[in-house]
Amino acid sequence: MNFTYPKNEKLKSKITIGLLFSEGKSVSKYPLRLVYYSGNLGEGQKIKMGVSVSKKHFKKAVDRNYFKRVLRETYRLNKHLLLDNLDKPHAFMLFYQSKDRLSYEEINTKTIQLFEKFLQQNSKTTIPENSSDLEKL
Repeated sequence: MNFTYPKNEKLKSKITIGLLFSEGKSVSKYPLRLVYYSGNLGEGQKIKMGVSVSKKHFKKAVDRNYFKRVLRETYRLNKHLLLDNLDKPHAFMLFYQSKDRLSYEEINTKTIQLFEKFLQQNSKTTIPENSSDLEKL
């Protein structure tokens, strides 16, 4: 397993971020929210990830940077859950949406639960399409 977060996995393109917010869907697991867009990312990448922490909830940049660092770390350690189960390229943005200051362990647990919830929701949307195709044959 590769536990890196290389530069080519970081979500930086304004076009992709715009598509993510205009056409993307979301999944939430308190205090995290995952907004995702499945489509062509342009460079043949399977996954792009960005993180964000609200200035409204954390006024000091030190606090925002801490939570962004924790979110990147939990993604880095658990991205294999996504990579092993995705067939199309996806762009993700992970948000920390609470004023509560959870510990690293709690955020890591919530991240795993969020990824599992995303995979369940994603598989539900693809299964009916396949089953209707099989009924036609």
